Amino acid sequence: MPVEPAASVWDFPPVSVAGDSDVVAGGADLRPGTVLAAYRQGLFPMPDHRNSLLWWSPVDRGVIEVAGYQPTRTVRRARSKFEIRVNTAFDQVIRACADPRRPGAWIDRDIIASYTELHRLGWVHSVEAWDGDELAGGLYGVAIGGLFAGESMFHHKTDGSKAAVAGLIELLDDEYAAERVFDIQWVTDHLATMGAISIPRDEYVRRVRRALPLPLPKAFS
Repeated sequence: MPVEPAASVWDFPPVSVAGDSDVVAGGADLRPGTVLAAYRQGLFPMPDHRNSLLWWSPVDRGVIEVAGYQPTRTVRRARSKFEIRVNTAFDQVIRACADPRRPGAWIDRDIIASYTELHRLGWVHSVEAWDGDELAGGLYGVAIGGLFAGESMFHHKTDGSKAAVAGLIELLDDEYAAERVFDIQWVTDHLATMGAISIPRDEYVRRVRRALPLPLPKAFS
């Protein structure tokens, strides 16, 4: 079970103060208690191009609905190519996601250190797609009760990240699936092909509040 860290010394404002902006606040720190408090309020940290720490809650929040998920033929084909494992190569996954050669790279040393500590405490997990003994792709994210907040994904082989997402949906699809929230931050073209949709920020926050008391999926507990 996850270990609850010391409470944050910071108080986040309600997401409604952001108005039409995706950014709610700036500053604070990346200590475990601060990061978890943010997710519980519908926020996540991401530095801007000047390396200023910002706390985001998109007006249009990307999610993938777990209950009743119907993978496309392409997704089923991608999933069938790889074995899905959990937390067997976290360091490799987060560093692959942080590769500075990737377009739009934003995961810096402070983010890596923060989420690695949260992984050690049992709150952050990697979901990996393996081709034999080769890591083909994966993702990492934060699991709090019925919320899984996906942070970043990568692939070394074609369809590696797609298989990891499909594998994660399988892990979340249990008796609480209808109430679970699989957060993907923003809808990208890649995730749209997997069924990602946008919902209003206020609806997202309400759903997170209902999801937090749920049990963790067995894979993460």
